[in-house]
Amino acid sequence: MTSPVDAVANADDAAPTSTGLAADGAGNGHESLLFGLRLAIVAVILSGVVPLALVAEVPDTGRSAAWPITLVIAIWSGLRLSALIADGRPRLFDFFFWMFCYLFMGIAPTVQIRSNLIATTTPDIDPGFDLPVALFAALGIACYEIGRVVAIALERRRGPEAELAPVGVSPARVGLLVTFAVLFSAYFIVSVGLGPLLESREAAGAAREARWADSSVRGIVYSLAIYPLVVAVGGLVQVRALARKHRFILLAVILVAAGVLLVVVNPLGTARYNFATVLFALAVYAGATATRFRTRITMIAALAGLIFLFPIADAFRRSTEGNFTRAGFFDEYAGNGDYDAFWQIANSYSFILSGLMEPGRQLLGSLLFWLPRSIWADKPNDTGVVLAQFRGYNFENLSAPLWAEFLINGGIPALIIGFLIVGYALRRMDSRLLPAFSQTGLWAVVGAIFPVYMTILLRGSLLQATGYVAVAVASLLFIRARRAKVSGGTNPPPNTSPQGIAPPQPSTSAPASPRPPRFPSNGSWWDPRSRRRSRR
Repeated sequence: MTSPVDAVANADDAAPTSTGLAADGAGNGHESLLFGLRLAIVAVILSGVVPLALVAEVPDTGRSAAWPITLVIAIWSGLRLSALIADGRPRLFDFFFWMFCYLFMGIAPTVQIRSNLIATTTPDIDPGFDLPVALFAALGIACYEIGRVVAIALERRRGPEAELAPVGVSPARVGLLVTFAVLFSAYFIVSVGLGPLLESREAAGAAREARWADSSVRGIVYSLAIYPLVVAVGGLVQVRALARKHRFILLAVILVAAGVLLVVVNPLGTARYNFATVLFALAVYAGATATRFRTRITMIAALAGLIFLFPIADAFRRSTEGNFTRAGFFDEYAGNGDYDAFWQIANSYSFILSGLMEPGRQLLGSLLFWLPRSIWADKPNDTGVVLAQFRGYNFENLSAPLWAEFLINGGIPALIIGFLIVGYALRRMDSRLLPAFSQTGLWAVVGAIFPVYMTILLRGSLLQATGYVAVAVASLLFIRARRAKVSGGTNPPPNTSPQGIAPPQPSTSAPASPRPPRFPSNGSWWDPRSRRRSRR
């Protein structure tokens, strides 16, 4: 009998894949056995040992009967993560979605409900909300899965995703973006001051607020100091992968740009999510997803980082000395305000029950993030702030997970429709990214940035996150190369490079090897093999 996780994995295998990545370990007679062993090992840990240990170590105080639902969410999310890690293909959007669900909708709320130690930043929530909120969380996940299955079915009908023509980057525009990004980041560093940037999060935040009083302007400036440079570094990596000369100069520029970026986004004065996004993007640029083995290691490292490093990565929020103390494994989640996402869904539900919901208002504020409050005086605040003010909390810097955003913008129908769209869209994005990781081009840059950024979007608030997304998308569109026109059409033939240039043909004097390359070219800036491949 086929298990649900095996069925999901088989559905993924039947869907379009990247030939280069699939070649790394595929076609081996032992691959099915190895996949099963990897799946079993990871699933036993994530969906067996951890949930059982939670129930054994965290006594049930009888707060509510919602914890079995959140525990099931943790178990299912663990199974889905296990299948992704065992498979090794970089379906990163799906991976980061399930990683968020495992911790923020599964493990953390289960601990908090059983111990009756809910997040201290969201106190005094009626236990009667626990069960509806757990059902909302499960409903969103179920709709995500349905949307994903629909996308898989359509992929099978449309044919292989790898047939889509790759989209390249324009070297000239990459050069312009690098110049602008480095200069603007330097302006940001000078304006805020190197001292506050490297002191603590509170000091850096206070310095930004003193320099740019309007929150909308401040957010845009901060976005422009980070994400054009993140995209520019990725664009440089793609340009270098196809370059035939000046490769050392390009590498030097990459390292300088990355150095400036890590001054702006550093672990001392930057929010953990922004720093993690930049760090992950740089790792992918360096080839962290070039093969299935590397992808598995990268996924395991990301999951371990969220579980073990995330709680202590905020050590420099208020002091340069840092506070690296950590409670026991499950005690870390009890009462911890970092894991308030579940309870903010409860506050969002309470908000709409109170008759205060204005459909679409919060979404409109997110879409018009760039409009200063001096022009739109009644512009909505972040959803997290709105919910904090609704509940009368003193601390207003709260999360607003996607579940809460959907509810506050349109109730349960918006939650259902929203997650159907999210499931469909993320699957389509993952399928588009698979061939990109074995090619050079624009989508390889997209795959380095946006999957990990999904964690920020999932946690919310959307208004905080939308500005970063818009700046990153604009930067990507700027460096996008125009597709070369060929006779009889506007797209390059399938055997052309992302710039529309046909690659050198193999010699007819010797038959080509039927074995695909073990190390597909993904534009890794540090790998000398990428240079040899670019010259073939």
